[in-house]
Amino acid sequence: MCLLNSTKGLQMMAAEDKKRVVIVGGGIGGAFVAYSLQFVADVVLIDQKEYFEISWAGLRSMVEPSFAERSVINHTDYLPNARIIASSATSITDKEVFVSDGSSVPYDYLIVATGHKENIPKSRTERLGQYQAECEKIKSADTILIIGGGPTGVELAAEIAVDFPEKNLKLIHRGPRLMEFVGVKASQKALDWLTSKKVEVILQQSISMQALSEGVYQTSGGETIAADCHFMCTGKPIGSQWLKETVLAKSLDIHGRLMVDKHLRVRGFKNVFAVGDITDLQEIKQGYLAERHAHVTSKNLKLMLAGANESRLATYKPGSQLAIVSLGRKEGVAQLPFITISGCIPGLIKSGDLFVGKTRKELGLAP
Repeated sequence: MCLLNSTKGLQMMAAEDKKRVVIVGGGIGGAFVAYSLQFVADVVLIDQKEYFEISWAGLRSMVEPSFAERSVINHTDYLPNARIIASSATSITDKEVFVSDGSSVPYDYLIVATGHKENIPKSRTERLGQYQAECEKIKSADTILIIGGGPTGVELAAEIAVDFPEKNLKLIHRGPRLMEFVGVKASQKALDWLTSKKVEVILQQSISMQALSEGVYQTSGGETIAADCHFMCTGKPIGSQWLKETVLAKSLDIHGRLMVDKHLRVRGFKNVFAVGDITDLQEIKQGYLAERHAHVTSKNLKLMLAGANESRLATYKPGSQLAIVSLGRKEGVAQLPFITISGCIPGLIKSGDLFVGKTRKELGLAP
């Protein structure tokens, strides 16, 4: 009853005071904050695209384009009570956000959730078409080169190896082992699995993208690799370049990440939060942690909107070194706090539906 009354009170207050919460970035963190706050504040989501994407489902969509029908979701589908601005933010002052379409949006509270910089289509239709084109690219190739042996490269290699076992797959990685963000055991289990599927893994070498010649790739070790196509799975830059000439510039660390306090507020500000990969939190950068950031931030903003004392604000505790990497549709590698396992059990946890149904339900949508 108390929670119900509190929610009603917040809804009435939002209608009367029109406290505006502006969220920049529509990935996991930004989407969940917007969804949680849309009925208790005047929420504006600024995102370069018109849709939210369940990011960890993208690699499955490359081999099964129809999978993207559920994982690529128009913002308007789960945000009926928020304003969507499908454009890029260009600058921030202590009162408003400037947008590339020439407009500006004043805010009472601001959440920065721009994650990593990506070049992806603006509309959902274009994104679905992109997955269809990537699948055709895979189907038409005999030899495929994957550049980068982090979780993205490993999962993409696994998806292709399972769905298209006849393909000649090569994965090249500049590091001494795959997925260096996890422990040695998990790396080795992933390598063993890929090798068992006849994926050729080349470690401690890189590819010069300036020296491509009709499907011939030059490695840093002086070797050549012939392939019909390639997929870049290397790290993407932090999406904070645009912040360097803004009021938040002094809150960026040397890596371009926003420094946050225990409540996920940007250091030096009481009304600005950051969530997701753009934060300086010492933890593995993963989608489920961005969702946790969003839940803590939403809770704190609801408390602040209700005029609660700062001592009541929720504290975020960085996540443990937990990671689950899917290996095709039925298997996976899981690094848990006290054990690392591979095979069907981690596959049952993640690999079948890749948490798509669960994520859709959390956004109020049919699974």
